[in-house]
Amino acid sequence: MNIKDYLEALNQLKDGSISELTIKANEFIDFQPILMNFSDRKLVIGEARRGGDIVYHFESNESGN
Repeated sequence: MNIKDYLEALNQLKDGSISELTIKANEFIDFQPILMNFSDRKLVIGEARRGGDIVYHFESNESGN
């Protein structure tokens, strides 16, 4: 993925077009600066997996869902 693809994927995660985003361990160094500059980054929650991959999901502010 390139920078534009990472940003697009984060926006899709935010708007619900995708439910999760998997970043491979070798992609993280390119992805991390994009995530840090993403306006809603505090709502993007990552879960580390065995092998170094990280699965991200977007935590909405809505309660009761």
